[in-house]
Amino acid sequence: MTLQEALALVAIGGVAGFINVLSAGGSMLTLPLLMFLGLSPQVANGTNRVSIVLQSVAAVGSFLRAGASHVQLSLLLSLPAVAGSLLGAWLALSVSDALFEAVLIAVMAGSAVLMLLPQPRLETRPLTRERLTPLIYLAMFGIGLYGGFIQVGVGILFIVVLYRMLKIDLAQVNVFKVLIILVYTLPALLMFMAFDQVRWGYGLLLALGSMAGAWVGVKVNMGPRGAAWVKWLTLVVIVAILLRLLLS
Repeated sequence: MTLQEALALVAIGGVAGFINVLSAGGSMLTLPLLMFLGLSPQVANGTNRVSIVLQSVAAVGSFLRAGASHVQLSLLLSLPAVAGSLLGAWLALSVSDALFEAVLIAVMAGSAVLMLLPQPRLETRPLTRERLTPLIYLAMFGIGLYGGFIQVGVGILFIVVLYRMLKIDLAQVNVFKVLIILVYTLPALLMFMAFDQVRWGYGLLLALGSMAGAWVGVKVNMGPRGAAWVKWLTLVVIVAILLRLLLS
């Protein structure tokens, strides 16, 4: 690994951590970057989990210090997501590199389109345990399955379930999202480690940047205006990466 590659990992990790806390799409930057640096799609997919886990730790810690208090409900939602994540990671380890690359391109293109759709203005209310229906738990299993497989754009699914279905305000969606992602990504990372699909040097450099980006993202999320402009930054980068993937 060259110095330039190490700096790129830290820098892109920082942008991805910031985006992941406030919106969705950080892995659309980091996963292709790891592949551009020479890692196979399977190894890149496993290595990316190191950054996701550590940035989630940083974000959860910052949210808790800022006064967030949704740990119990987040853990309840995490249980089906963990089961889905293990299945998703196993499926990811079973597919060919060519198929994984095709799925990555399709997912990135689809996520970019979904991010362009306007969010409806809903009347939101606090989440209580009584509102967690079997359909919500099934949806969380699906999110875990998807996250365990590829993770890219998983924040969009959280917006669908938590904002559109449960009508939680978007700032609180981000709090639930990072804690649930932390819980379900840990077992997925362990599975990738068991199959020797993690390169720690790359993953830790990426995590160094993403933890700093997540910390900044928490400060913006807890502020009065949030960061709606983040999705436009994400979309510009996604288009550039998609072109690079298609040309290669």
